[in-house]
Formats: sequence, structure tokens, C-alpha cells
Amino acid sequence: MKKTTLLAAAVSAAMALPAAAQEVALGLGYSDYHRETADDGAVFTLDYLHAPFHERGRLSARFGAALEVQDAGDIFAGVGISGVIDLNNDWFIETSVMPGAYHESSRENDLGSTFEIRSLLAVGKRFQNGKAVSLAISHKSNASTADENPGVNSLTLRWHIPLGG
Repeated sequence: MKKTTLLAAAVSAAMALPAAAQEVALGLGYSDYHRETADDGAVFTLDYLHAPFHERGRLSARFGAALEVQDAGDIFAGVGISGVIDLNNDWFIETSVMPGAYHESSRENDLGSTFEIRSLLAVGKRFQNGKAVSLAISHKSNASTADENPGVNSLTLRWHIPLGG
């Protein structure tokens, strides 16, 4: 009976660990398009970051998805991979690459194609309750896969909320 209880507790804990490692990051920031005639403005972001599929020392890698909406109506949705390096005192560095689809609201905000890649670099601080705040800079472009590749940069303040924990 004792072994069964111990085994059940271990299985329950193992099942809960991946769920607790998932998180959502909500962001608010500013997007600056490379074209002078573009409609720069506020950007709202939602990232879902899955439980890590690889962990080694302070480094972890996980799959993720991103949704970004610019106040002019531009929309980006992508999926990809995210890496996190844990630093001392609950600080971390996050990076991600997420290819996806982009829809511009106007010709001025056209990035050259529907296919765009968002790369992100963030520095953050995790709190004792598991939540975190980070400051991220991101860039979207089509990596010169289209005739035009003007790109857009964003600076975003993000609030990370753990799921399942």
C-alpha cells in the first residue's frame, strides 16, 4: 500500500510538472516600421510557451506560439521555438524564433509577404509566485524571401503568467 501511494504521488507530480512549466506572456509595446510612410503604433502581444522539451543546466528549450495585433489592425500569428537561460537571482534571458503569417491593415504596413519571421530577445525577472515581467525587443521580416523586406521592430513590456500551477 505504501509503495502504491508513493508511486501514485510520483506519477501525479510528474504529470503536474509540465503543466506548471507552461506559461502565457501578455505584452504591450510600440512597433516601428522601417518605411517612413508606415503607421507605427501600439502593439498587443500574446505568447503561449509550452513546457520545456529540453533542459540542460540553466538552459531550456520549448515550443511556443505568438499572436500580435498592432493598433492599426496589422496581425501576426506564428509558431516556433523559444529558449530561456536562467541567470542568478531569478533573472532570465529569453529568445525565440517564430515563423508565421502576417496580414497588414494598409499598403504602408506591408512587410513584403504573408510569410514573416518574428525573432525576439527579452530580459526578465521571475517572482516567487512564478509570475515574471520582461522587456523584449522583437523584429519581424520575411528574411529576404520576397522582393521587398522592410521589416518592423517592436519594444514590449511583457507579463508572464504560469499555467496549471
